[in-house]
Amino acid sequence: MTGPDTATGRSLAKASRRSSLLAEAARLFAQHGYNGVSIEDLGAASGISGPAVYRHFAGKAAVLGALLVGVSRDLLEGGRAVAADGGTPGTVLARLVDFHADFALSHPDVIRIQDRDMDSLSPGDAAEVRRLQRAYIDVWADQLRGLHPGEDRAAARFRAQAVFGLLNSTPHSTHRADADPAARRERLVRMAVAALSAPVG
Repeated sequence: MTGPDTATGRSLAKASRRSSLLAEAARLFAQHGYNGVSIEDLGAASGISGPAVYRHFAGKAAVLGALLVGVSRDLLEGGRAVAADGGTPGTVLARLVDFHADFALSHPDVIRIQDRDMDSLSPGDAAEVRRLQRAYIDVWADQLRGLHPGEDRAAARFRAQAVFGLLNSTPHSTHRADADPAARRERLVRMAVAALSAPVG
C-alpha cells in the first residue's frame, strides 16, 4: 500500500529527472546542435535509456520547447519582479541590466541554442517563446519610456533589443581563460547602462 509520502517521493524524483534531462539537453544541444543530438543521447547523458525519455517528454522537440519556453518564462517573471521593486526608471533599468547580465553569464548554452535552434521549435512553442519575449521587452520598454519620454514605444523596444544583443553576446566573447570574469561583467554592465541612458537625437 502506498501513501502520500510515497506519491510525493515519486513526484519529486520525476521532477528531478526532468530537470536533469533539461540540463543535459542544454549542454548537448549547445555543443552539437539540436539536429546533432538524438533521444538516445539525451537518455544516456541523464543515466536512463532513450525510450525512458518519453516518460517525461513527448519527444526531442518537446525537450527543446520545455527548455526555451521555460527560460523565456523565467526571464519574464524575473524582469517583472525587478520592475515591481520600484524606483526611478534609471534605477530600475540598472537593476534589469544586472539581472539580465547574470542570466547571460550563467546560461551561455541556452543563448547558443536560442540563437541557432529556434527554427526547430514546434509552431506552438515558437509562438509561446515569442509572446514571452515580447512581454519581457515591454518590461524594459516601459522603463525606457519613462527615462526618454520623447521616444515612442517602437524606439524603446529597439533600444532594449539592442542591449539584449550586447548582453547575450557573452557566449561568444567569454571564452578566454585569462580574462577576469568580474571585470568583464562590470564592463558589460557599464556598456549596457550607457546604451540605455544615452540620448538619441
